[in-house]
Amino acid sequence: MNLEMATTAETQVTAAATFAPPQSRLSWDISTSLAKSVLQLCLIALLAYGSFLLISRYVMQSVQVIGASMSPTLKHSDYYLLNRLVYQFREPKPSEIVVLRDPTDNSFAVKRIIAREGDSVYLKGGRVYLNGQVLVEPYLPPHTQTFANPKVKEQFFICGKGQYFVMGDNRNNSADSRIFGAVSRQDILGVIVR
Repeated sequence: MNLEMATTAETQVTAAATFAPPQSRLSWDISTSLAKSVLQLCLIALLAYGSFLLISRYVMQSVQVIGASMSPTLKHSDYYLLNRLVYQFREPKPSEIVVLRDPTDNSFAVKRIIAREGDSVYLKGGRVYLNGQVLVEPYLPPHTQTFANPKVKEQFFICGKGQYFVMGDNRNNSADSRIFGAVSRQDILGVIVR
């Protein structure tokens, strides 16, 4: 019986030694698991950054208005949302406030669309005429006058194919189409959401 117990005890010790994971196998499992976790975190970070770039480039973006050319409609230093997706489905419309690439220095500017392809704009005596009719502008303070470029008394423009005439709401303090002419559709990035 002693011999039988000793053999059983020996078998148990051998069995326990057989089932115990080797030290190198345990460290391999931990390092593999850690590598998978790091890889998953990197993949999540890459997807998040890619989503951010996609959304801010083609869908919605936060913009800060710098300057007073759109005052009193938009305030200097305030933040607004720029809807970049809307113009993938339709063309810009008159009276919309847009962000565009300024043709004079390639910076960004915020202006209001006054006229589009095929429209004529005539500036004379403090008034804006769109296609021969006085332009009604309820978004401006009452009795606001709009003068032509300071170098001339009157100006006449016709928007060509894919062109838009834009002006700032602060008509006495805005570098706009009166100076640089109509802007092309490809330079209009999106519409301001207020």
